[in-house]
Amino acid sequence: MKQFIIDLFKLEKKPVKGLMAYEWVVMAYLVLTLIVIFFMYTTINNPQAMIFGRLRIVALTAAMWVVYRLAPCRATRFLRVGVQLGLLAWWYPDTFEINRHLPNLDHLFAQWEQDLFGCQPALLFSKALPGPIFSELFDMGYAAYYPMIAATAVYYFGWYYKEFNRATFIILSSFFIYYVIFIFVPVTGPTFYYKAIGLQNVTAGIFPNVHDYFNHHQECLPSPGYTDGIFYHLVEDAKAAGERPTAAFPSSHVGVSTICMLLLWHDRNYKLLAILAPFYLLLCCATVYIQAHYLIDAIAGFITAVILFAILLRISRKMITE
Repeated sequence: MKQFIIDLFKLEKKPVKGLMAYEWVVMAYLVLTLIVIFFMYTTINNPQAMIFGRLRIVALTAAMWVVYRLAPCRATRFLRVGVQLGLLAWWYPDTFEINRHLPNLDHLFAQWEQDLFGCQPALLFSKALPGPIFSELFDMGYAAYYPMIAATAVYYFGWYYKEFNRATFIILSSFFIYYVIFIFVPVTGPTFYYKAIGLQNVTAGIFPNVHDYFNHHQECLPSPGYTDGIFYHLVEDAKAAGERPTAAFPSSHVGVSTICMLLLWHDRNYKLLAILAPFYLLLCCATVYIQAHYLIDAIAGFITAVILFAILLRISRKMITE
């Protein structure tokens, strides 16, 4: 522990002069969405706030760069990563402010779901396993999403530091790639779409186009399951705090958590992998169980995660700190 603390604040001999790779990813996403905002300026609600929000992120990123340059060490590197990971909570609802003005595609995804599986798994899964034990387990898995990401980042920082920058680059890059997809593929997921069209239409296999409905409505169904559960309320509170009718396809919950598992597999940390595996499996199931995603969203999340991991791992092969 003593050596860890010493290493934490030991000044680097060759500090990075510019932005870290993951910060360049943030800036690239920021510029891309800024261009989209300017193109849609007259239709977006309160575009000035979105622009100023991006300017604040630039300022905060610059401030973290200054802090690191004044004291280039592991602690300030971790601070830079922590800030960008924390800002993901700001970027997520931002996708809705853009894609709410694009044609909604839920009717297509719900119909594809029906054609592929002959039913709506998001509607039937919770009915098949309605008990409090299953409900709480799945809600616990869903709530484990950000702790899993944090555990992966902290592990790389504390025990495999030479690839810490690489791991955080992969995690943050995957987030922003998913965010780009969310903007241009406006799918809200069952909890919003089922609420919009009514469960009677869902059970009848009728999936109408709701057009710009979600530009004016953000109501969703309450999560199914044991309503008195601790984790149930944790998930519901999280939905109430920041959930928006956006970001359903592909499931970034499945995608990013899969990437975290692959990062642990990459380092051969089978102990932590085994500890997180039950939470990972519960999380993947929970995305459909709580009706946050269609089953095809979850499947697409897994497939895209494997592809993204392979690509980003190759791109980042030189991001190893000696």
